[in-house]
Amino acid sequence: MGKSTGFLEYARAVGAAEPPLSRVRHFNEFHAPLSAELRREQGGRCMDCGVPFCQTGSKFGDTVYGCPLHNLIPEWNDMIWSGNPGHALSRLLKTNDFPEFTGRVCPALCEQACTCSIHGEPVTIRENELGVIEDAFAEGRMKPCPPAARSDKRVAVVGSGPAGLACADRLNRRGHHVTVFERADRVGGLLMYGIPNMKLPKEIVLRRTDLMTAEGVEFRVNADIRTPEAAAKLLDAYDAVVLCCGASKPRPYAPMEGVKSGAAFAADYLTAATRALLSPGYRNPLCAKGRDVIVVGAGFTSSDCAATAIRQGCRSLVQLVRKPEAMVRPGGGLWGTCPPAPDYAQEEAEAVFGADVRRFETIVKACVTDGEGALTAVQTASVEWKQSGGRPRMEELPGTEETLPCDLLLAASGFAGCEEDVCAAFGVKPDRRGNLCLEGLDSHRTQNERVFTAGDMRRGSSLVVWAIAEGRAAASEVDEYLMGYTSL
Repeated sequence: MGKSTGFLEYARAVGAAEPPLSRVRHFNEFHAPLSAELRREQGGRCMDCGVPFCQTGSKFGDTVYGCPLHNLIPEWNDMIWSGNPGHALSRLLKTNDFPEFTGRVCPALCEQACTCSIHGEPVTIRENELGVIEDAFAEGRMKPCPPAARSDKRVAVVGSGPAGLACADRLNRRGHHVTVFERADRVGGLLMYGIPNMKLPKEIVLRRTDLMTAEGVEFRVNADIRTPEAAAKLLDAYDAVVLCCGASKPRPYAPMEGVKSGAAFAADYLTAATRALLSPGYRNPLCAKGRDVIVVGAGFTSSDCAATAIRQGCRSLVQLVRKPEAMVRPGGGLWGTCPPAPDYAQEEAEAVFGADVRRFETIVKACVTDGEGALTAVQTASVEWKQSGGRPRMEELPGTEETLPCDLLLAASGFAGCEEDVCAAFGVKPDRRGNLCLEGLDSHRTQNERVFTAGDMRRGSSLVVWAIAEGRAAASEVDEYLMGYTSL
């Protein structure tokens, strides 16, 4: 694979990013692609390592190393090195329906597992993946390919996030008639409203859904399937239903209770920000312009909130992280969940405010409001972590209380599972964790044999790459249910 001595001859290279003070003035994508020659060299660095851990997607302890989609990374890197873009594209699309999404927002678990990283730096896999698919679109090689024959089976997919789109794409290619129902005004789910435009431009999402439409997938927006009547209509009209509604129920955040304005969950804030960007007439009640913003959380979502607030023109910004700094990766999230990478939001915060805005081992004790329930400040306290019975335990440190000005508090505190009303409408029940899955079974079926599920709704809040893998796996189960066997 690649060049046998490439990893010795060529250094790792990544695309340059626009300087922070420049990019915070807009919501556009700010990473420049690598040149064709540099991408070829990176393909040449992909050595014949015998066991390509990059594509295994294997679990060790609580962490998965390698690509959950089992992308054939050495194969298409070899094709890039050999100058065969057509074959590189075919190998990439064999396992990944949407490399233009994962090439932008995936934390690159493949690079974390790259053999080259044992004694050096990993191959630049994600940027090569993005280069292959973007070249294909630019050169007109991504053309509609509707199935040659159609079955008489009809499938409804509820939710148009990455899992729903992947499931719909696979079932449509199999020849089934697929309709995707989306309750928002635009298709894309998390891809449209949960990920900021500077990380995933919305025209990229529309480009893919337009291609899927040309291939025969039907999309219906403003379709709220959360009542028993709506669910009954789908079950009457379709042979199978796949629920891909996400894990959108936020985990309760106690300090926000009683606050009438000035506090929001991260998903609501990011949705409003994107809606304002796409609909100029929309008045965003959560806009951070001229406000003192505090973001709670350490993951990618908290970084997205911070970066969005900076672009909206916040007056001040503080990010509170209850974990010790040693337990948090530079790219956000906990150790073992993503490869180390500079946090783009922290780079921007330091450029704009002159210092790192994060405060580790700090929590919000209470919110301070005016007489009408509008947030004016938050009371914080420092904490320390101690081992108790083999598990870390957080203890508040007396005398460390502090009051910070804040009129916009954004809680990126995670999710508590899927929304119960959708489940109730179809007569299915989430498990004790709030996920819609059959306890103890690795299956995409629910208690109703005609209703399947995939993505965050089944496994809990996770990465886009996992959602795509979930959608593909669910499509295979649905196909087998409909046809008695599956070729997916």
